[in-house]
Amino acid sequence: MSKLQTIVWPKVVLFGDSITQFSFQANGWGSEIANKLARRCDVMNRGFSGYNSRWAKMILPCILDPKCNADGHIAAVTIFFGANDSSLEDVNPQQHVPLQEYMENLKDMVKHLVSVGVPADRVILVTAPPLYEPAWEKECRLKGSLLNRLNAVTGEYAQACVQVAGQCGIDVLDLWTLMQKDGTDFSSYLSDGLHLSDTGNELVAQHLWTFLEKRTAHLPMILPYWGNVDARDPQSSLLSGSPQDQ
Repeated sequence: MSKLQTIVWPKVVLFGDSITQFSFQANGWGSEIANKLARRCDVMNRGFSGYNSRWAKMILPCILDPKCNADGHIAAVTIFFGANDSSLEDVNPQQHVPLQEYMENLKDMVKHLVSVGVPADRVILVTAPPLYEPAWEKECRLKGSLLNRLNAVTGEYAQACVQVAGQCGIDVLDLWTLMQKDGTDFSSYLSDGLHLSDTGNELVAQHLWTFLEKRTAHLPMILPYWGNVDARDPQSSLLSGSPQDQ
């Protein structure tokens, strides 16, 4: 019997902090993206709760090594940091990253991805969403802390993320601006003032899909549709020819 060919699924990698880590929960934006790409692409959750861009830059080479994009199997990578970087230094120095360093960290992560064979046009930056201070202050007080973030400061980091995207020539999803468009009451997009509610997850999935769809539209269904399998000789349908067959 001849050796079977291993099927390699294309991958979309979601790299970020808790907003990415939690995206595979029920009604999460990551799970919605994964559902849209079922049978065509693996969606990998590489979210790390509490992490900032400084730590993310350090661990990225461990997550995507030089072999990660063999034969171009990375369809897209999202980089979604800023919510923790923008913490107030005097209240939350452990997570805070200065604005200029944050920008350099984003650039370095894009450069690393390009160095391991991921084309820059497959990288998408995502800004932090706006911060609803009243709700987040309650969360902080429950943990015995003062309010450790401000929406205006988060906005500065969001603008910096957009600026980096422009300098790198890549796409960016500016959630901070999008969620506050035309004076929208953005509190409904957030569950605790910082993390996404079901409504916020739906919004992120909808708008991120506009970026991912064009990067994955060419990917075929992996293995034949069941109705196209020859019941008398299934092996001829399943194990011969290209492993990817519509």
